[in-house]
Amino acid sequence: MSEYDYDLFVIGAGSGGVRAARTAAATGARVAVAEDRYLGGTCVNVGCVPKKLYSYAAHFHEAFEDAGGFGWQLPGAPAFDWPTLRDNKIGEIKRLNGIYGRLLDNAGVRLINGRATVLDPHHVAVAGETISAEKILVAVGGWPWVPDFPGKELTVNSNQVFDLDTFPERFLVLGGGYIAVEFASIFNGLGSESHLVYRGELFLRGFDREVREFTRDEMAKKGVDLHFEANIEAIEKVDGGLKVILTNGETLEVDAVLAATGRRPHLEGLGLDQFDLATNADGSLRVNERFETSVPSILALGDVIGGPELTPVALAEAMQLVEHHYGETTPAPLDYARIATAVFCHPNIGTVGLSEGEAREQCGEIRVYTADFRPMKHTLSGSSERCLMKLIVDDASDVVVGAHMVGEEAGEVIQGIAIAVRAGLTKAQFDQTVGIHPTGAEEFVTMRSPTRR
Repeated sequence: MSEYDYDLFVIGAGSGGVRAARTAAATGARVAVAEDRYLGGTCVNVGCVPKKLYSYAAHFHEAFEDAGGFGWQLPGAPAFDWPTLRDNKIGEIKRLNGIYGRLLDNAGVRLINGRATVLDPHHVAVAGETISAEKILVAVGGWPWVPDFPGKELTVNSNQVFDLDTFPERFLVLGGGYIAVEFASIFNGLGSESHLVYRGELFLRGFDREVREFTRDEMAKKGVDLHFEANIEAIEKVDGGLKVILTNGETLEVDAVLAATGRRPHLEGLGLDQFDLATNADGSLRVNERFETSVPSILALGDVIGGPELTPVALAEAMQLVEHHYGETTPAPLDYARIATAVFCHPNIGTVGLSEGEAREQCGEIRVYTADFRPMKHTLSGSSERCLMKLIVDDASDVVVGAHMVGEEAGEVIQGIAIAVRAGLTKAQFDQTVGIHPTGAEEFVTMRSPTRR
């Protein structure tokens, strides 16, 4: 018998924590999980899932407008009801919470409701118990961070924005990352007068420059009011709403302000300060290829270790961690390169591999292929929305090192393209692929002449 109550104690029942707990239990390990908030973590409750549901809702606005060109006539102007969307979302999240609970139960994992505190390298305290474990896994994810300015308490964060009591007719988003760009689009699509304020000269830092510029122009066409090179100086409560004073001297009156200014590892109160664990520059926990912190019995994965803050990454890390610690073979290190991602702004962004700027630095000579066109659907809809597709090719090897798209269902299209990029296929192999006609995606296999080198 082991000297410990459990082989693995997981703190946090988000995507990564649950996957690690289930797969470890499947190897015969004795596993317990502590969760103090909600099963499924950020993704299920206040992230990917509700965001995509709200994005779907926002797209109906354009669908109603587009339908006229195809002969559909609505009996009256469509009306949006915020409580219906919000409450139906709540019901779906509760259903998913139940699924996560059953997954743990069926795997033989004990679930404890409470926030665990690490007492020493092998003991945690939670819900009035002191529990011993051979290994402790920290998988608590991130938490919204809001900078200090007068009136910051009047903002809502990305955890709260899904459940507003009333629909904001005038909505302002502070920030320039995924969450900010997505929610500026979503509320614009739902009918808000939507503003986005960002301190930089262009949002989505780290993405391909051409993609960022194209998205900026398309979002502005759709009615999102973009305020670049500005920040919030103060927010004041006034009759009928909030007065937002910007650093560029501009003043806006809105009904709600979303501070989408980033998320940080949710490590407060876990008792980890006593160990002086090695951290990265951003305060995230530093781990080795086995996901061990500087205290080997304390493991970590997901958003708390400073990698890409994406659910599929946390899932992949969980599988790797379990293979390292409970498997029969040592897996190859997780490859963080060429991870595809999507931004569910309107229009959507899908991307995998290197940006044009990164490719010029890493590859030297490159070829860039682009297609900028009005999708077939909009020849009848009357919409001026355009689509961008882009391939970046290493000239010496002919390997496609980057693929990018801005347009309808970009995430769905790029998921397939990502397999080809991950496999290191060449532009010649793309060219040899017969396209599916008529689709927008066929552009990725019909671009023959480089736009630039």
